[in-house]
Amino acid sequence: MDITVDTRNGAVRGVAADGVMTFKGIPYAAPPVGPNRFQPPRPVEPWTGVREATRFGPTAPKAGYLPPLDALIPDADIPGDDYLNLNVYTPDPGDSLPVMVWIHGGAFLNGSGSSYDGTAFARDGVVCVTLNYRLGADGFLYFPGNANRGLLDQVAALEWVRDNIAAFGGDPGRVTVFGESAGAMSVGMLLGMPRAAGLFQRAILQSGAAAHAVPPESAERVKARLITKLGTADITDVPVADLLVAQRELRGEIGANPDPALWGDVARTLLPFGPVLDDGLAPGSSDVDIMVGTNADEFRLYIVPHGLLDSVTDELLTGSMLRVGLDPARAAAVYEGTPGEKLAAVMTDWYFRTPAIRLAERAKTAYMYEFAWQAPTFGGKLGACHAAELPFVFGTPDDSAFAGLLGTHLPHHLADTMHGAWVSFATTGNPGWFGYETSNRSTMRFDIESEVVLDPHSARRSLWDSV
Repeated sequence: MDITVDTRNGAVRGVAADGVMTFKGIPYAAPPVGPNRFQPPRPVEPWTGVREATRFGPTAPKAGYLPPLDALIPDADIPGDDYLNLNVYTPDPGDSLPVMVWIHGGAFLNGSGSSYDGTAFARDGVVCVTLNYRLGADGFLYFPGNANRGLLDQVAALEWVRDNIAAFGGDPGRVTVFGESAGAMSVGMLLGMPRAAGLFQRAILQSGAAAHAVPPESAERVKARLITKLGTADITDVPVADLLVAQRELRGEIGANPDPALWGDVARTLLPFGPVLDDGLAPGSSDVDIMVGTNADEFRLYIVPHGLLDSVTDELLTGSMLRVGLDPARAAAVYEGTPGEKLAAVMTDWYFRTPAIRLAERAKTAYMYEFAWQAPTFGGKLGACHAAELPFVFGTPDDSAFAGLLGTHLPHHLADTMHGAWVSFATTGNPGWFGYETSNRSTMRFDIESEVVLDPHSARRSLWDSV
């Protein structure tokens, strides 16, 4: 059955099925092309008549994941200029329900809102919104006074939610923004953006915080190298395809030679495009209640599928420890296993867990979790890797898109537990366990048997206190 809703820009027609009404591809900003390219998001031109919102809209241009991750991480790729759009899943446009706004991950180079199905959230009484934002150089190449366009896109989407979500049955005063990986890093930055103040009341950060934004001088080094590769200082007219090729080559250069003398802080983050600590952007938490967490074996996603776990040498491990500020002698007494297992744990702590802990320590109210379910794929070596929690959070354990990464028999009861906690936090502000305090560091560990643990990995946490 079709259903029509009036927004401030015009009417949209969606589809109702099995108690959920879905509206896809609704523009929240003008197409970022032509004179709008490399500019802050512009308002949408109103339309007359009824706009069809029954199919996903275009996605942001992207280089795509490299093998083998391209076969493991689902990512929609729909061509078209009007890609600053969002999707709404609602159980009842006549209600006033809590709202959850999803910001996807993908290292600020890949990903899309349409890769995530918000149906389960709607069935559980939440209006769920998923969105696209500009990626790569289009979204994050540094221009003084005009930086972080991808983040500004997210703010524009949140402003659209404020202005329009009531027409879809959502309460604009009960908005939870949630994201994973680069999406969680984005949420961490939105917490400190004055322009985002008041647009959401709660936040969930999955496998990311705000620790890896870079200063302008590092971002300028990336821009200088990109300009050299493109052969022009005026990139406004560079074809998208050429820019994507240059982006991929640039990321490869940084990964092959992560020298701080060449790249500044980007040598540590390995993110050529992402948030820059420019005017108006500083990570913070203010009065927004947060839920934050990580997966137990995040970094194994970048080691195990490539067949590198057993080829890491002691020399490589020592160099990596030094690069992130650890004393190898002290770290040797804390981390266990083979050099590859130690490297995965060190990078998990540096890139994901430690920033999450520090954010929780600063927050007024915080809840901490750890996802610990071990995937059976890759001979069981993948563990609870980066992105493994996604089908559990979205309540889609039978989604075949994650079969290559996680297998085909995901435990439904764990999906029910995790998804329920996310809904509970958005609805009541409490996911179902005690808040995080430095006196006990209460953490919900999601696994076959989920339980609250106190100060997990305490020796590893203490090691990073001095870094």
